[in-house]
Amino acid sequence: MRFLRDLFRTNFSTLLSMGLLVAMPVVGSSSLTWILYRNQDLLQQLTPVQVGLYFVLIAFTMAFALTPTTFVALVTGFYFGWLGFPGMVVSYALAALVGYAIASALDHGKMLTFLHHFPKADAVMRELKNESWQLILLTRLSPVLPFALMTFVLAVMRVDRKRFLLASVLGMLPRSLFFYWLGTKAQDVFSAVSDPDSGTAGKLLVAALIVVSVFGLYWLFNRALNRALQKGQKNSV
Repeated sequence: MRFLRDLFRTNFSTLLSMGLLVAMPVVGSSSLTWILYRNQDLLQQLTPVQVGLYFVLIAFTMAFALTPTTFVALVTGFYFGWLGFPGMVVSYALAALVGYAIASALDHGKMLTFLHHFPKADAVMRELKNESWQLILLTRLSPVLPFALMTFVLAVMRVDRKRFLLASVLGMLPRSLFFYWLGTKAQDVFSAVSDPDSGTAGKLLVAALIVVSVFGLYWLFNRALNRALQKGQKNSV
């Protein structure tokens, strides 16, 4: 109980931000689905400047958790086809960088400083940070882990920024390609975002990505815990 009380007292702003990042995608995607349903020609026949502004805008909506990345992939695929895929990848990268900067500014290292008071938790966090390449890839691979929340968590851990950006983009590609493809073959934007027809093979692919991510993260956390315990035992001898 003391741990939780101290955690909330010293990291209230960080935990509140994480809570909002979980709730906001639901509100944002529901609102935008309604807007696109009422205005299905909203993103058609855009000028090159407007297309560029669109990709900048979705980068910030993803960074602030207003739009889930799956939603963005479906909508962008529907309206822009495969010509828009490079722009979406750039938007993902920009969203990751913006989210990282915001999380770092809000947290100011308070979470890691707090964990210093709990040697075992601090040791596990250090081990995970050493495995940050695999950690970032696995968190980005899963379609069910919120993009903005994972960005916040990884930024709070202070993983290397360049490694974070590269692994984020690479980890997002498998599921992004799949949902983007679904968007390109949708009949209308409402069906694309409300009930995309992924078929049996698509459902199996999504399930496989989730399983790989979950078991990979479990293995990574378990290994980090074992290494931390082993080092703790050596230091105590």
